[in-house]
Amino acid sequence: MTNVFNEKIAVLYGGNSAEREVSLRSGAAVAKALEQAGFKVELIDTKDYCLSDLSQQSIDRVFIALHGRGGEDGCVQGALEYMQIPYTGSSVLGSALSMDKIRSKQIWQALKLPTAGFEIVSRNNYQSSKAKGVLARLGGVVMVKPANEGSSIGMAKADSEELLDSALNAAFEFDNEILVESWIDGPEYTVSILGEQALPAIRMETPNEFYDYQAKYQSTTTQYHCPSGLSADEENELQSLALAAFKATGASGWGRVDVMRTLEGQWQLLEVNTVPGMTETSLVPKAAKVFGLNFVELVTRIVELSKETYKKPNNELSEEDAL
Repeated sequence: MTNVFNEKIAVLYGGNSAEREVSLRSGAAVAKALEQAGFKVELIDTKDYCLSDLSQQSIDRVFIALHGRGGEDGCVQGALEYMQIPYTGSSVLGSALSMDKIRSKQIWQALKLPTAGFEIVSRNNYQSSKAKGVLARLGGVVMVKPANEGSSIGMAKADSEELLDSALNAAFEFDNEILVESWIDGPEYTVSILGEQALPAIRMETPNEFYDYQAKYQSTTTQYHCPSGLSADEENELQSLALAAFKATGASGWGRVDVMRTLEGQWQLLEVNTVPGMTETSLVPKAAKVFGLNFVELVTRIVELSKETYKKPNNELSEEDAL
């Protein structure tokens, strides 16, 4: 295919986070699709890479395919802004707030968006004796989540004081702050976002106790339902909620919002993903396909969205802009 875009895009992938293996697969798939779309592509594993070298490589734009810490939390975004290199996805603030599950939930609470009850447990002041009280206040069954990890890494269900204490100590291996959330009985959904558009919801179904790392990346029994089985009104309600949650954390461009529904039918927001998985079988591509976009069209749209949202630095305003 001829290069109709005449733009060189660096796809950043891999990195050093706990989600490195997933990122390697996402980055490779994105790079292949961008090449098929006609872009010139430089695939860069950031694990041992000096990011400042990008400024010497005539890169027009960066497609961020880094999952987890260092790539999804505002760090890379800040470096790229400093070098005045446009990039895909959310800004520094949107990336940082969305990555932090605790701050996301605090924002949703303040805006009266539905999310399960929770407590924050800090490594610095945690004692095993506190587990009993936390469990009692959150209904006796909880989900333990490191505040700044993705792909269900470090997550565990606990329904006893001993299990909660064990889960917290295991989670402290990943983070200093842990989100302990009331357990939600009911199905899990995810809604992909492209600009101002919420794509068709996907309902995940797994025989596992919850939609964990194994269910996401290794299981052959996990089922993905898109259309999700919701009525038109329910689908619209969920999409509107997902867009509101996405904007609340400052996320922009593209991403994914994970939600659960209680057995009583109430939606409960879980988290915002600003750099979701992007293999051809990942959730965002699944939703995009139902929406009518193939994988090449999807990555092209993400690049187009970054052109719409990127702002020129103040010191580069044209004379016309300045008037």
